[in-house]
Formats: sequence, C-alpha cells, structure tokens
Amino acid sequence: MTADILCLGEPMLEFNQQPDGNYLPGHGGDTSNTACAAARQGASVAYFTLLGQDTFGNSFMDLWNAEGIDTSAVRQIDSAPTAVYFVTHGPDGHEFSYFRAGSAASMMRPEDLPVDTLKGAKFLHVSGISQAISASAADAVFEAIDIVKGAGGAVSYDTNLRLKLWPLSRARAVIHEAMKSCDIALPGMDDATHLTGQDDPDKIVDFYLALGAGTVALTLGAKGTLVATPEARKLIGGRKVSPVDATAAGDTFDGAFLARLAAGDDPFEAARYANAAAALSTQGYGAVAPMPQKGDVLAFLKGADA
Repeated sequence: MTADILCLGEPMLEFNQQPDGNYLPGHGGDTSNTACAAARQGASVAYFTLLGQDTFGNSFMDLWNAEGIDTSAVRQIDSAPTAVYFVTHGPDGHEFSYFRAGSAASMMRPEDLPVDTLKGAKFLHVSGISQAISASAADAVFEAIDIVKGAGGAVSYDTNLRLKLWPLSRARAVIHEAMKSCDIALPGMDDATHLTGQDDPDKIVDFYLALGAGTVALTLGAKGTLVATPEARKLIGGRKVSPVDATAAGDTFDGAFLARLAAGDDPFEAARYANAAAALSTQGYGAVAPMPQKGDVLAFLKGADA
C-alpha cells in the first residue's frame, strides 16, 4: 500500500466537556487528528500505531475506516490499553487531563514499524508527543524517519510540546535532533518559545531552517501562520470565525497543510488553505467531529475572499 501521508503516534479516546457539564465521547491524539483532517481534504492517508485490544481501540479502527484511512499497518495488542483524555473548558480556555501511562502506543518499538508502508509514503508525519510517550517510541520515530528519508519520502514534525510527559531538557534534545532530519517543521509559537528560547517569530523560523527544514510553518494563533523557506517567508493571515472549542485546531492545520502540499500547492498557498480549515474546526466541540471537509474549506475561502 502507498499513501500520500502516513501518520504515526498515539491515538486517545476523548471525553469533551459540554456546556451542560456532561462529557461527549470522541476521538483525539494529535497524529490521529492530523490523519483525519488530511483525509477530509482528499489526501490518501494511512496510520500506524499500537492499540489496545479493547472497546476504545475498536472505536478507533471504526473511525479510521469511516474516514477512508488505511489501517492495514495498525496492530491491536491485549497487553496494554488504549489511552484516554478529558477536555474541560473555563475562562482561560480548554484544559486537558490525560490517562495514558502504559498505553498500547507507548509500547511501540522500532521492530514494530511497518517498513514497507513507510517506504511507500510520500510524507511521514510525527510529533513531539509521538516521541514523548516512551523511550522505545522515541526510538521508533527516529527509525521511521530514517526509513522514509532513505526511500525518498519527506518528513513533517509538529513539536506539540507536553511538559507533563517529559522534562524540557529532554524534549529539546530529542525534538531538535529529530528536526535535523525533517523536511517540514510545524511548531506552534508557545512550544517554540520554550524549545528555542526565542520569542521573535522570525528568529524561531530561522532556528528551524538552520536545523535543516526546507519549510517552516510557525502557527501564531489568531494572527495566522508565518511560513518560510530558505528563499522566502510570508505571514499568512488567520481567518475570523466565532470559536467555541480550539481542541485539535493545530492538528487540523497540519493535516490540511500536508494534504495541500501532497496535492501540489506551494507552502504559502497550503498555509492559506490550512488556516481556513483550522478556523472552521473551532466552531464545534471535540477534536475530529468539527473538522471540515474539503468542500467546506473551499466555500469558506471563496466567501471570505469575495
């Protein structure tokens, strides 16, 4: 099997607090979200992880199959559970509570990797979380990067810093080392400030270009995205909506951005599209449910530019 985009990481079942205080079940996990967002934009997408042999794991298999994501490389194991998390909402935005220690995905090792699937991928997408969940998972990501690069594919990396999972010093060491082999750097401003020690967007972009990335897309929240290559850089403005829940907006950006790159867009046009997709995803609760389809994004862009 070959895919435009292969995502690798830890999926997590989501319970998202609603205005009435009840929790709505859904699906999350950054790279799984990215896979769903990319598939909804028409990209050919595959996923790799280890899932628990449990109801939550089965739910993810059902989700990916419904989204048209290739699951032939996914394995379910009975020695560890599928992870879960809760999202609560308050005056300072959304907060996450994770129950992921010992998850099936954290058991991932280099020898578990689907080598043929990796060799056939046009883009591999991984994240800081993919490496933070365990030392063996970090090693697996490094090996996956090497396999894809060796086969002529490209690698994208979202920093997605989670300091509850590892100390900043280790996160810096691992993420910076992985970024040296990545083609597309997808940091968020808050993450990048911690990781690089810089608070100027242009200096942050310069940092990741110096590590070796050919494209950097630094997301700046409502301000938009600073996109840079070694030859050019441009701030792509954000899109105005009335948001209710920003869960997975960054993952939606990643998936839409990669989908448009796979379709042949340049990074600046891909970011314009991805900004719109991310904005639309904030208009509903949960990670996957409010992600827009390609037609929704195109209609939104047409209306916004009219």
